[in-house]
Amino acid sequence: MAKNSASPRSAQIYALAGIRLFNGFTGLLAPDLLIRRLDPDHEPPSPAAVYAFRLFGIRTVLLGLDLLTSHGDRLRQDLREGVLIHGSDTATAASLGLGGRLPPRTAVLTTLISAVNTALAATAADSLAGPKGNRK
Repeated sequence: MAKNSASPRSAQIYALAGIRLFNGFTGLLAPDLLIRRLDPDHEPPSPAAVYAFRLFGIRTVLLGLDLLTSHGDRLRQDLREGVLIHGSDTATAASLGLGGRLPPRTAVLTTLISAVNTALAATAADSLAGPKGNRK
Protein backbone atom coordinates (compact mmCIF):
# COMPACT_ATOMS: atom_id res chain seq x y z
CA MET A 1 0.00 0.00 0.00
CA ALA A 2 1.39 3.41 -0.97
CA LYS A 3 2.01 5.84 1.84
CA ASN A 4 0.29 9.22 1.51
CA SER A 5 2.91 11.97 1.85
CA ALA A 6 0.33 14.74 2.18
CA SER A 7 0.16 16.25 5.65
CA PRO A 8 -3.32 16.76 7.02
CA ARG A 9 -4.39 20.37 7.24
CA SER A 10 -5.99 21.46 10.48
CA ALA A 11 -8.54 24.21 10.95
CA GLN A 12 -5.67 26.42 12.20
CA ILE A 13 -3.82 25.99 8.91
CA TYR A 14 -6.88 26.87 6.84
CA ALA A 15 -7.66 29.85 9.08
CA LEU A 16 -4.10 31.16 8.88
CA ALA A 17 -4.00 30.64 5.10
CA GLY A 18 -7.31 32.51 4.74
CA ILE A 19 -6.11 35.42 6.86
CA ARG A 20 -2.84 35.58 4.93
CA LEU A 21 -4.59 35.49 1.56
CA PHE A 22 -7.16 38.12 2.53
CA ASN A 23 -4.61 40.53 4.02
CA GLY A 24 -2.08 39.81 1.28
CA PHE A 25 -4.46 40.46 -1.61
CA THR A 26 -5.74 43.58 0.15
CA GLY A 27 -2.19 44.87 0.60
CA LEU A 28 -1.30 44.03 -2.98
CA LEU A 29 -4.43 45.20 -4.78
CA ALA A 30 -5.90 47.84 -2.45
CA PRO A 31 -3.12 49.14 -0.22
CA ASP A 32 -4.99 52.42 0.36
CA LEU A 33 -7.61 50.54 2.41
CA LEU A 34 -4.99 49.24 4.84
CA ILE A 35 -3.00 52.47 4.89
CA ARG A 36 -6.08 54.52 5.84
CA ARG A 37 -6.62 52.22 8.83
CA LEU A 38 -3.05 52.80 10.01
CA ASP A 39 -2.66 56.45 9.03
CA PRO A 40 -6.09 58.05 8.61
CA ASP A 41 -4.72 61.63 8.71
CA HIS A 42 -2.39 61.26 5.73
CA GLU A 43 -4.36 61.85 2.51
CA PRO A 44 -3.43 60.79 -0.06
CA PRO A 45 -1.42 57.84 1.25
CA SER A 46 2.32 58.16 1.02
CA PRO A 47 3.82 56.49 -2.08
CA ALA A 48 6.32 54.81 0.26
CA ALA A 49 3.44 53.31 2.26
CA VAL A 50 1.78 52.04 -0.93
CA TYR A 51 5.08 50.44 -1.98
CA ALA A 52 5.57 48.84 1.45
CA PHE A 53 2.03 47.44 1.53
CA ARG A 54 2.43 45.94 -1.92
CA LEU A 55 5.65 44.27 -0.75
CA PHE A 56 3.81 43.02 2.33
CA GLY A 57 0.95 41.91 0.12
CA ILE A 58 2.88 39.67 -2.24
CA ARG A 59 4.89 38.20 0.64
CA THR A 60 1.71 37.39 2.51
CA VAL A 61 -0.10 35.92 -0.53
CA LEU A 62 2.83 33.59 -1.17
CA LEU A 63 2.95 32.57 2.50
CA GLY A 64 -0.77 31.78 2.39
CA LEU A 65 -0.44 29.73 -0.79
CA ASP A 66 2.46 27.81 0.77
CA LEU A 67 0.15 26.64 3.55
CA LEU A 68 -2.32 25.28 1.01
CA THR A 69 0.19 23.59 -1.29
CA SER A 70 3.06 22.38 0.91
CA HIS A 71 3.15 18.93 2.46
CA GLY A 72 5.14 17.00 5.05
CA ASP A 73 8.42 18.52 6.17
CA ARG A 74 7.95 21.59 3.97
CA LEU A 75 4.58 22.38 5.58
CA ARG A 76 6.08 21.95 9.05
CA GLN A 77 8.93 24.31 8.09
CA ASP A 78 6.46 26.87 6.67
CA LEU A 79 4.55 26.84 9.95
CA ARG A 80 7.69 27.18 12.09
CA GLU A 81 8.80 30.13 9.93
CA GLY A 82 5.30 31.58 10.30
CA VAL A 83 5.74 31.75 14.07
CA LEU A 84 8.84 33.93 13.57
CA ILE A 85 7.23 36.05 10.82
CA HIS A 86 4.02 36.71 12.72
CA GLY A 87 5.87 37.11 16.00
CA SER A 88 7.93 39.85 14.36
CA ASP A 89 4.74 41.46 13.02
CA THR A 90 3.24 41.34 16.54
CA ALA A 91 6.30 42.93 18.12
CA THR A 92 6.37 45.65 15.45
CA ALA A 93 2.69 46.53 15.90
CA ALA A 94 3.03 46.57 19.68
CA SER A 95 6.16 48.74 19.62
CA LEU A 96 4.54 51.23 17.22
CA GLY A 97 1.57 51.47 19.56
CA LEU A 98 3.64 51.79 22.72
CA GLY A 99 5.78 54.44 21.02
CA GLY A 100 2.70 56.46 20.06
CA ARG A 101 3.35 56.02 16.34
CA LEU A 102 -0.06 54.39 15.79
CA PRO A 103 -3.40 55.46 17.24
CA PRO A 104 -4.17 53.32 20.31
CA ARG A 105 -7.17 51.54 18.74
CA THR A 106 -5.22 50.73 15.58
CA ALA A 107 -2.22 49.55 17.59
CA VAL A 108 -4.35 47.19 19.67
CA LEU A 109 -6.15 45.83 16.60
CA THR A 110 -2.99 45.23 14.55
CA THR A 111 -1.20 43.70 17.53
CA LEU A 112 -4.12 41.35 18.21
CA ILE A 113 -4.41 40.30 14.56
CA SER A 114 -0.69 39.53 14.42
CA ALA A 115 -0.81 37.72 17.77
CA VAL A 116 -3.69 35.53 16.54
CA ASN A 117 -1.65 34.71 13.43
CA THR A 118 1.33 33.83 15.64
CA ALA A 119 -0.84 31.57 17.81
CA LEU A 120 -2.41 29.88 14.76
CA ALA A 121 1.03 29.18 13.27
CA ALA A 122 2.35 27.85 16.60
CA THR A 123 -0.63 25.58 17.32
CA ALA A 124 -0.69 24.28 13.76
CA ALA A 125 3.05 23.56 13.89
CA ASP A 126 2.58 21.74 17.20
CA SER A 127 -0.31 19.70 15.81
CA LEU A 128 1.86 18.44 12.95
CA ALA A 129 4.80 17.68 15.21
CA GLY A 130 2.91 14.94 17.08
CA PRO A 131 3.66 13.73 20.61
CA LYS A 132 6.85 15.07 22.19
CA GLY A 133 7.95 16.71 18.93
CA ASN A 134 7.79 13.51 16.87
CA ARG A 135 6.65 14.05 13.33
CA LYS A 136 3.45 12.46 12.19
